[in-house]
Amino acid sequence: MVYFDNAATTFPKPAAVKNAVDLAILRYGANPGRSGHDLSTETARQVYCVREKVAAFFGAEDAGQVVFTQNCTYALNTAIKGLVRPGDHVIISDLEHNSVLRPVHALSMRGELDYTIAETFEEDDQTVESFRNAIRYNTKAIICTHASNVFGIKLPVERLAQLAHAYGLYFVLDAAQTAGVEPIDLSAMQIDFLCTAGHKGLYGPSGTGLLITRFGERLRPLVEGGTGSTSADYSQPDFMPDRLESGTLNTAGIIGLGAGIDFVNQRGPERIARHETYIARCVYEGLAGIQGVKLYTAPPQYGVNLPVLSFNVEGISSEEVTSQLNRAGFAVRGGLHCAPPAHKKFGTIGIGGTVRVSAGAFNTEEHARGLICAVQNIVRFVEKKD
Repeated sequence: MVYFDNAATTFPKPAAVKNAVDLAILRYGANPGRSGHDLSTETARQVYCVREKVAAFFGAEDAGQVVFTQNCTYALNTAIKGLVRPGDHVIISDLEHNSVLRPVHALSMRGELDYTIAETFEEDDQTVESFRNAIRYNTKAIICTHASNVFGIKLPVERLAQLAHAYGLYFVLDAAQTAGVEPIDLSAMQIDFLCTAGHKGLYGPSGTGLLITRFGERLRPLVEGGTGSTSADYSQPDFMPDRLESGTLNTAGIIGLGAGIDFVNQRGPERIARHETYIARCVYEGLAGIQGVKLYTAPPQYGVNLPVLSFNVEGISSEEVTSQLNRAGFAVRGGLHCAPPAHKKFGTIGIGGTVRVSAGAFNTEEHARGLICAVQNIVRFVEKKD
């Protein structure tokens, strides 16, 4: 199976990640920070080492600002639901994943906040003005994706962060698609809450996510419980990261994530991004030459958009194209990709979405050529059927 679904989770993982997970299960199986014995202490040390790697990778001031979560969705829910209060207003974009849209909408339906979906444009100036025009007297935060998981479009997040701070707002960034391939520095980019997946561009195992913030004490915990600290206190700790980390951590996953970050650092985020962009552009250019294939965005270009593209084949649904590609040995994703606002924006929600192709560090030109050939065969099949 040739894997082109890296926007969902990267696969395969580097061998070092598997080895790190295996070693964690064999040697670091105690509950970190819960006991005084050597195994617990060493396990806690291993987890803290990864916390330090994460802080360094994203330019956080202190390892205590790093919160380990199950995934990016959990991190976003922690930030959003912990930050807003009744009567608040937030602004999101028209390219959001459901991990932002649904918690915001759920709070709105309960009468706990109001929200505005700001339109995005090809011109960054227009996008920034769209967000500016949505600001109200009670706006609490701008919450947006770094880049669309469906169409690869990047938002001008540094300018949006500056806009937020100019009006005294918080800036919450969903970096699920960009962490590991786009440069992200919390201090330089003025990101108040960075939420991301550990299992995508950071090449960690599934079940890993991150929330990084210097404002953790201002969040109401999403979950309360055992932390291994201040155990005599009936209330959740007021210090980080314990305030936002209840229950036993995914030790093996976290240690595997550390190995994934090592892989990204060793290969180089820019090198990985340029490779993925080249592969995605090969696919794009091949598909663009097939009559009956519709593409929705400009070709992938390093520094401009992500190595993620969407297409459809005339006369056949995206789900059927995906099914036929699966039978041909290619893993892609069809449908709405948990991002209805993006599909509404591009006019694809009414036709069942698109076929998404997302390149990874281990894809090759041969993979790209094979996928193009498989799509050509599907087009011929549709033409014969007609």
